[in-house]
Amino acid sequence: MGKVGAGGGRPAGWSALLAGAGLLVLCAPGARSGGSACPAPHPGSARGWPATPGRSPRPGPPGRAPATPPPLLARPLFAVAPGDRALALERARGTGESAAAAGRSGRRRRSGAALEKEERGAGASRSPRGTLKDGGQPGRDTDRATRFRMEELRLTSTTFALTGDSAHNQAMVHWSGHNSSVILILTKLYDYNLGSITESSLWRSTDYGTTYEKLNDKVGLKTILSYLYVCPTNKRKIMLLTDPEIESSLLISSDEGATYQKYRLNFYIQSLLFHPRQEDWILAYGQDQKLYSSAEFGRRWQLIQEGVVPNRFYWSVMGSNKEPDLVHLEARTVDGHSQYLTCRMQNCTDTNKNKPFPGYIDPDSLIVQDDYVFVQLTSGGRPHYYVSYRKNAFAQMKLPKYALPKDMHVISTDENQVFAAVQEWNQNNTYNLYISDTRGVYFTLALENVQSSRGPEGNVMIDLYEVAGIKGMFLANKKIDNQVKTFITYNKGRDWRLLQAPDTDLRGDPVHCLLPYCSLHLHLKVSENPYTSGIIASRDTAPSIIVASGNIGSELSDNDISMFVSSDAGNTWRQIFEDEHSILYLDQGGVLVAMKHTSLPIRHLWLSFDEGRSWSKYGFTSIPLFVDGVLGEPGEETLIMTVFGHFSHRSEWQLVKVDYKSIFDRRCAEEDYTPWHLYNQGEACIMGAKRKYKKRKSEQKCMQGKYAGAMESEPCVCTEADFDCDYGYERHSNGQCLPAFWFNPSSLSKDCSVGQSYLNSTGYRKVVSNNCTDGVRERYTAKPQKCPGKAPRGLRIVTADGKLTAEQGHNVTLLVQLEEGDVQRTLIQVDFGDGIAVSYVNLSSMEDGIKHVYQNVGIFRVTVQVDNSLGSDSAVLYLHVTCPLEHVHLSLPFVTTKNKEVNATAVLWPSQVGTLTYVWWYGNNTEPLITLEGSISFKFTSEGMNTITVQVSAGNAILQDTKTIAVYEEFRSLRLSFSPNLDDYNPDIPEWRRDISHVIKKSLVEATGVPSQHILVAVLPGLPTAAELFVLPYQDPTGENRRSPEDLEQISEALIHKLNQNSVHFELKPGVQVLVHAAHLTAAPLVDLTPTHSGSAMLMLLSVVFVGLAVFVVYKFKRKIPGINVYAQMQNEKEQEMISPGSHTETRASIPHTELRRPGQLRDEKVESQLIEEIVQEFRDNSWSCHC
Repeated sequence: MGKVGAGGGRPAGWSALLAGAGLLVLCAPGARSGGSACPAPHPGSARGWPATPGRSPRPGPPGRAPATPPPLLARPLFAVAPGDRALALERARGTGESAAAAGRSGRRRRSGAALEKEERGAGASRSPRGTLKDGGQPGRDTDRATRFRMEELRLTSTTFALTGDSAHNQAMVHWSGHNSSVILILTKLYDYNLGSITESSLWRSTDYGTTYEKLNDKVGLKTILSYLYVCPTNKRKIMLLTDPEIESSLLISSDEGATYQKYRLNFYIQSLLFHPRQEDWILAYGQDQKLYSSAEFGRRWQLIQEGVVPNRFYWSVMGSNKEPDLVHLEARTVDGHSQYLTCRMQNCTDTNKNKPFPGYIDPDSLIVQDDYVFVQLTSGGRPHYYVSYRKNAFAQMKLPKYALPKDMHVISTDENQVFAAVQEWNQNNTYNLYISDTRGVYFTLALENVQSSRGPEGNVMIDLYEVAGIKGMFLANKKIDNQVKTFITYNKGRDWRLLQAPDTDLRGDPVHCLLPYCSLHLHLKVSENPYTSGIIASRDTAPSIIVASGNIGSELSDNDISMFVSSDAGNTWRQIFEDEHSILYLDQGGVLVAMKHTSLPIRHLWLSFDEGRSWSKYGFTSIPLFVDGVLGEPGEETLIMTVFGHFSHRSEWQLVKVDYKSIFDRRCAEEDYTPWHLYNQGEACIMGAKRKYKKRKSEQKCMQGKYAGAMESEPCVCTEADFDCDYGYERHSNGQCLPAFWFNPSSLSKDCSVGQSYLNSTGYRKVVSNNCTDGVRERYTAKPQKCPGKAPRGLRIVTADGKLTAEQGHNVTLLVQLEEGDVQRTLIQVDFGDGIAVSYVNLSSMEDGIKHVYQNVGIFRVTVQVDNSLGSDSAVLYLHVTCPLEHVHLSLPFVTTKNKEVNATAVLWPSQVGTLTYVWWYGNNTEPLITLEGSISFKFTSEGMNTITVQVSAGNAILQDTKTIAVYEEFRSLRLSFSPNLDDYNPDIPEWRRDISHVIKKSLVEATGVPSQHILVAVLPGLPTAAELFVLPYQDPTGENRRSPEDLEQISEALIHKLNQNSVHFELKPGVQVLVHAAHLTAAPLVDLTPTHSGSAMLMLLSVVFVGLAVFVVYKFKRKIPGINVYAQMQNEKEQEMISPGSHTETRASIPHTELRRPGQLRDEKVESQLIEEIVQEFRDNSWSCHC
């Protein structure tokens, strides 16, 4: 799972009016974390393998970091659990437009909604998708007066202005928990140019928002606040975070924000994660990738782990967990690998950390959700997904064999089952939905080709929506022949069907729409601007009501969007508006509130008491208001609503408190309710039960108060419709589940031994959470069966990381896998190929793998033999053991002649690293030369500068070195030596040699007047210090004025003359003069000249003199002796940089001259005499060499 999470349709219940969330954020259009005024999201925001879920499950444990955030949510939303109330707003610069949005909090999602307010100049407004008269009438025809009461009624409301904050363009609002009258508002001025907050104000109301008190003096007049957090398990506890650019502090309140205490921080908090049960336990993620914990609600902090991956840390929330302080996290090692760690929050030392998953995992892939832990590991170019259920050992998740997933997102882990979206090898913009068994291991297909898109944060959004209040009911947008259509299921994906379009439109005219050619299609995905399209809402307390935007036709469209409602759980639909509206559920869903999406200021809204059949117009403010956001009262009743907005883009924030209590006549009594039966196209048995609810009669305007729609359930007799196909089986046209071509049903018994039993699948499995009884249950349920005795088959041996390489001196873990065989009565013998072998009596003793350390490099043949009483099997693995390649030097001459072979050698450290591959680029060749040898020979056919590069591949490491070689028709070279004092300052490192080469060249040019283009100086490694001087036939860029061989000879003689006169010198440092001269013959005697020596010694001395004269003759007349081409044995700068394992001093590589020669290397080699060659070889360091 590149990263896990669900893909991303609009989260369930996310609409433009906040009804059930605790904290709402409104950001400027386009605002994103890290790059605008919108704060960075909390780690819980994108819990997922790479995406965030497209639908939002029902509320879960308070404080659990949401798995999927609404778009543009500010970070503090993660601190608020579902059921809280808070709102955050942001006003864009220089605008006058507004938008309203709201959302029902979802299980493991951020509690709240993100709203954008677009502010445009005068005359710039969004074109509505539909038309309305006088800015609010939802229709064009007067016939609809029976459905829309145009007389405007008045709601009880009060307005309060946040005076003095007109310049503030962000606001975060928190409404405390149920039965609390406290509202907190944090307003901020975000400077877009500076990229920081420059002002802030804190407001508090204790009367449900009628009046507010400014609290800047209580938190510090100069204190700039950046974020507001609320404890999810104790709404009285408030935390404020200061702007770290001014000071890094926390302000903590335990009395709903009445008073605060300030605590200094020594790190910058990037995000917080509250514990789902313990109100004082918090995890804080720092900007330096360090994770901290606090057991005192932020008053003291303790470091847990460094190098933690962003968004990949979790509290343990497993139902069977007995360690509430256990923290799950993904951390990076020093070499960049990721690993899954667990530890206790107050005792997270290296010795107390556990690694539940053996080896490394893919970066950014850890997910902990309910009783499941997910990780991803890529091997062989394919991702593999692993799951651990209730702390059991990790098992590989089994998809159909040829699904070959490219991407996976865990959408839900509700009801002990994993719902996943998988993008298979042949899909691009769609995903297949899969549903698992209880352990999350075996997956079967639920729906193919579900539409996907990219969310505002780049996360994948899957067009899937779970309807609140009805288990097993989902809506999905499926792509068929390039058309996107909306489907519905009532049994967790076993059966899907299209939505029946309304019989009539808003005017009462008949709609001609015949299935399957025409149907109703709904927008399920989250829009980047959540106030335009994609609105869909449902509520746990109103299970029959679904409100959504969409269109009627052959496919889903972004044009002609209208609002539709279903009051019978998706069986039938009615059109309620021709324009997009935001819908808020009041009074347990007994009343619907609709507020139009418009760029204009509004002062009224619409209410319906009969599930959208008729609507009444209500005014909520006397002055039209640009609406920025709406926040509902905590709890399910939601009878008080606060509308946030402004009268103009320069005005203060206006807070309109709307009290809906006055619209009700009385409290509802038992006689005000009528029963309602859930059904699917006339079928009353859904998920194995008949369910009956209580609904308020549509003509009654009484207040429900607490949820009165309690469900009565009666189990049904099991039928084939209550069973889905088991793993490895596919449903055929006759309805039967038969084995897929790739599946062997007997493989299910491979892990059991003789004497044990296993569940033999019938090809069917009961849909999880289905409550049916009797009937065909016995026939379709898997039967216990005795394990058959089997001979070993399908034996494999692999490394734990899936690689065929291991490192010398390090543990390598080998895994033995067996498809079939009696694992408890099997003898396993493993031969590592290095003279060591081990034996095991059963496979269970090898579950964690076999660890072995290779002491030498090479290719080892690892064999495994498995035997039992019925047969045997064997497998072989060829393992490449290497040691890390640390350095590569490319050895070749500085200068060479045209059409002469050049030998290039890659010198390695260490020299023995295992199997290597060499890749060579030289000259103008665009295709590399690939060899298994570290040396190559080649020729250059033209003059100029040529680059040679060698790359050496050793295991996963690739190192390279690049050198430049000059190619000429001819050149001259001479060995230089220096006065001994230079050796005292020679550190013998490449940098020093390069710098001294430049100094020597400069001194030669100054002493001789020879143009610098003709001279190349290379200081050689080692002591005493020596250098090679090259005289080159430089020509100008036009190709003219080329130097002839006679010119090079003159330059050479001029250089020798100056060197012999001691005219070439340079100042190394003040007071240190270094003399440069040509290397001379040493005058030391070759024999002892004392009188006691015999005449033979005198004869030997005369021979030496003769040799010296011969050298002199060769020197004076070498230009006239054809065929003498003596190549200076010089190497490139780094050739001699290899460090001996036993010494840190650099030694010069010794490559005999004959190794650099090839047949035909010298033009006139046949005329060379062996005697002259030996003489020149002996004294080559002291003579000029002619290269032509």
